Amino acid sequence: MRQMYQELGIDEPVYLLGKEVETALRKRWEEIDKTAEFNQLKVLSAMQKHRVSAECFMATNGYGYNDLGRDTLEAVYASCFQAEAALVRPQITCGTHALALALMSNLRPGDELLSPVGKPYDTLEEVIGIRPSKGSLAEYGVTYRQVDLLADGSFDYDKIKAAIHEKTKLVTIQRSKGYQSRPSLSVGQIKELIAFVKNIKPDVLVMVDNCYGEFVEEKEPSEVGADMTVGSLIKNPGGGLAPIGGYIVGKKECVEHAAFRLTSPGLGKEVGASLGVISSFYQGLFLAPTVTAGALKGAVFAANLYEKLGFPVVPNGTESRHDIIQAVTLNSPEGLIAFCKGIQAAAPVDSHVTPEPWDMPGYDSLVIMAAGAFVQGSSIELSADGPLRSPYTAFFQGGLTWYHAKLGILMSLQKLWEAGLVQL
Repeated sequence: MRQMYQELGIDEPVYLLGKEVETALRKRWEEIDKTAEFNQLKVLSAMQKHRVSAECFMATNGYGYNDLGRDTLEAVYASCFQAEAALVRPQITCGTHALALALMSNLRPGDELLSPVGKPYDTLEEVIGIRPSKGSLAEYGVTYRQVDLLADGSFDYDKIKAAIHEKTKLVTIQRSKGYQSRPSLSVGQIKELIAFVKNIKPDVLVMVDNCYGEFVEEKEPSEVGADMTVGSLIKNPGGGLAPIGGYIVGKKECVEHAAFRLTSPGLGKEVGASLGVISSFYQGLFLAPTVTAGALKGAVFAANLYEKLGFPVVPNGTESRHDIIQAVTLNSPEGLIAFCKGIQAAAPVDSHVTPEPWDMPGYDSLVIMAAGAFVQGSSIELSADGPLRSPYTAFFQGGLTWYHAKLGILMSLQKLWEAGLVQL
């Protein structure tokens, strides 16, 4: 085994440190595998309940009327997430698109959007209008307000209560940390926050950005009161097989609004051909609990390895996990770049190329991204990225298998060591 890692470019000191850290994590692996088993049975049960058949995998085109595979898949998603309805489509291009769709279809001019968990992910800033952009919610007369988390990462309930008023129509909760060092939110915390805001204003809608969080716990936000739960199929629920797509699950009326916005008023969910990708959506969902477990193991391994070397990590090596993202603060642009170069070098695709910081659309600073993926931009596959701004934090996620995630983390450390940025 040591020889195999050596042939892939991992020097002995890096390999031995990784082995030491991994040996101490066996108990954590058992906990992760237990959750994966529960979620695997949940997905299987939903597929059996809705009688998934070979006919569901047939491609449709044109209008896509009476698409059995599409309609059955949406029923399966609704069951998995214990929601009234679901919209799962290849026409939803990414997670940001899914979130924008959910917001724009359920907000009207004069409404206010509230984020009680601080600033949203960078790409949503232009959707909302925090940074001016054509077609933003702000251009359509939707106002925005946010309440930052307290210093310890908890909710500022007093300020949240004060921020809710007669125009507050929708509350958005981002489960994952995004490009921030705050803790990700557990389903239990989300449940508590939803109950709090609905006690103040029972008719307020709550949307949860569930990206990176699917199948990490046994429950999803739609099971604890979220009116809409939203995510991307090239993250956890696509299992690494979905080539595109996003989902919205939740209350029937909210999902219907989103469908009318995605296609056309009067058409809604009735149109939208599956275009030959539907079998990958089914198989990806079936594999998602196991794939997510592998990514989680990689995140826990990264946290413990880099924490042992003195780098700040969020979550830390012992905290419970609520998403697959691991933040590692490298403290310098050189450190962030070296980390990402290591992730790229461990990829099965484009391992020979070198990632460089660039002005990526939707971001307000240079961003470096490493992802040698079978599906472009898939962050359930081994990947890492981060903005070139202090404190120079890498956000690591993915790995279709635990073994690949492990190699990626070891290679990131190898590059830091070669650059003289860490002592072993």
